Amino acid sequence: MSDMTIGAIARVAGLAPSAIRYYEAQGLLPKPGRSGGQRRYRAQDLGRLRIIQLARSAGFTVAETHTFLTGFPTTVPPAARWSALAERKLAELNEQIERCARMKGLLESSFRCECPALTDCERGFLADCKPVDVHVGADRYPRKE
Repeated sequence: MSDMTIGAIARVAGLAPSAIRYYEAQGLLPKPGRSGGQRRYRAQDLGRLRIIQLARSAGFTVAETHTFLTGFPTTVPPAARWSALAERKLAELNEQIERCARMKGLLESSFRCECPALTDCERGFLADCKPVDVHVGADRYPRKE
């Protein structure tokens, strides 16, 4: 496994060759040597691809993955790099989770106004009509479970 073509390393890594070319273009994977005009990859490149896949699976963007790989001094251990980036990513995820919870709550419980038609509701939103809370009028508009 010391001198693989792009097709061979792609198969082993479970990626499309185009993904490997993309990672090279983005600076995540070093440009490989060539032999006979073909890219040739080493076993070490497969390890780098596995790290890239791990970072991408954890939700890191290409830019964040690039920072993880090359944005720290070489003296910073991988676990410390991961921890620094994971802290920021977790804060982002928590914000997204909160936003999704609010969206879910709105979708499940709101907009239970008592207007007979959408046009009445449109006019009502300009005046005093407000969607009825989840508990108010819930018996008139039972949830379909």
